[in-house]
Amino acid sequence: MNIHPQTEFRNHTLIVTVSSDDGRPVLDGRAYESLARIFHEAAIDDDVRVVVLRGLAGCFCLGGDFSEFLDATKHQRLIAAVTDMFRTLATFPKPVLACVDGDAVGVGCTILFHCDMVMATHESTFRVPFVDFGLVPDAATSILAPQKLGYAGAFRFFCLGDTLSAADARMLGLVTEIVVGNVEEAALGRARQLAKKPVAALLQTRDLLKGDTGALCDRIDQEISLFQQALQDDTTLRRLQRIARLAA
Repeated sequence: MNIHPQTEFRNHTLIVTVSSDDGRPVLDGRAYESLARIFHEAAIDDDVRVVVLRGLAGCFCLGGDFSEFLDATKHQRLIAAVTDMFRTLATFPKPVLACVDGDAVGVGCTILFHCDMVMATHESTFRVPFVDFGLVPDAATSILAPQKLGYAGAFRFFCLGDTLSAADARMLGLVTEIVVGNVEEAALGRARQLAKKPVAALLQTRDLLKGDTGALCDRIDQEISLFQQALQDDTTLRRLQRIARLAA
């Protein structure tokens, strides 16, 4: 069995496929652990100058694995893996690009807020149905979304649970470029441009633009705590069970 997220390395660019261990377009505990390990290693590897995130063909990521939310025996390991991955992503010192072709849902969308550039096809859609599930946003998006989308845009996106088209996401600022043709090649083209820049100047400039990441890590911990509390609520669990049955 192939271990996911799969990685490739080209021209100082690490390409990471966002998927579960068994190749589904969702993130489970093992996928979170793999992503955290990949980012930890890439952070200290001088050959890696840029990371590109991609999904499976026709779908970026449909979010977390609901079956793990419903299994209390998996919660401790899952929460630890999720926290490590989000904190690692929030503090990652190098440029991260994403190429989205298809649906980006839940954590498959919130992970994009940590990317420096998001390239998407016209057919791509973006949705964060956390409130509908009885949950709060993750990945420090309660800070990042208002910064990127503005308060009104973030409220609409998270609290109404609207599905954004690629054009809407571009207008709000979540998507950097809409690509006609091969979105992965477009993202790799941008990655090649970045990889050719003077490394120190690029990383220092990015660090200055991003500012203090400590607040993001604190917010990640706060969101995870609220997420854990929600998983103890019987009404929320019944809602997640219904959603899991529909998704099966």
